Amino acid sequence: MTENMVVEAARMTPSDIFNASVASSAIGAAWEAGALDELADHDKLDIAEFAERQDLDPSAVEGMFQALASVRIVQRSAGMVFPDVNFAEVFRAKAFYHWLSRGSAALFADMPAVLRNENRTGQFYRRDSSAIAVACRDINANFFDPVFHGVVDKLEFTKIADLGCGSGERIISVLRGNPDATGLGIDIAEGALSVAEEAVRESGFDDRISFILDDATAPAPHAEFADVDLLTSFLMGHDLWPRDNCVASLRRLRAAFPNVRRFLLGDTARTTTIPDSEIPVFTLGFEVAHRMMGVYLPTLQEWRGVFEEGGWRLVAEHRVETPADSVIFELEPLAS
Repeated sequence: MTENMVVEAARMTPSDIFNASVASSAIGAAWEAGALDELADHDKLDIAEFAERQDLDPSAVEGMFQALASVRIVQRSAGMVFPDVNFAEVFRAKAFYHWLSRGSAALFADMPAVLRNENRTGQFYRRDSSAIAVACRDINANFFDPVFHGVVDKLEFTKIADLGCGSGERIISVLRGNPDATGLGIDIAEGALSVAEEAVRESGFDDRISFILDDATAPAPHAEFADVDLLTSFLMGHDLWPRDNCVASLRRLRAAFPNVRRFLLGDTARTTTIPDSEIPVFTLGFEVAHRMMGVYLPTLQEWRGVFEEGGWRLVAEHRVETPADSVIFELEPLAS
């Protein structure tokens, strides 16, 4: 293959780019409507029957599947839909698209205004915290949790506190395997806590899990913190940065949870070695969104440089395959 042929094979046309943008929204909608799970379970779907059963407009549902078919996620034939060559990979990554098209849609739609310095004061961007909590629950379940539970299963603890608990699913999953433990979720987003409280009610763990509305990066003193011996935080560690803020937050957490024996901090770092033309799923959206919001994303190396100064010793790093440069840092408190 000549160099020109390689360039031509790699080139996306304007139609490819446009259709993929439409399909991205359709992925989030199809997951929320239950279509992706149904296709994953049954390998086929009757469009008219599905629309009637879910009380959806049939023409709009047809349009959703047309968008998915344009990028070969599904095939359409005689009113039926079937998985196509990209379905399995997209299904596994569906929450990334939901994070983009539902949770962060307003942020990207407002990009022209967000770019302007005159607008970058106060709360200058919008995101849907409830949708992000739902997306992060699935991201955690598919990518972080297999690594996380491999670590937790080796630890002894009686009470877990999850900083930035989002949907609450992490605490629920831990308590399922630890019948004598209790849990505490801390989040600043009321929408996320509403999702979490509903999940706890459905799980039947009302008597074992409670929640606090507070800033997980600088929580106020709470009596419920005193007996926490396992602290966790996932997909929000970058909110502690820039560096001086991060060190101060780590010190505050060390003081706020005096009896913690392990702190599992899982996050996605800023990539530094991936060419722009080879960025994998989610990474571009994650990094661009945080640039738009003015949130600093540390690299893995920068993370490693703050723990001791913040009062924690790095015991181990547990790498997560996806998203790129994701890791669970296993920390223990340094002696005061």
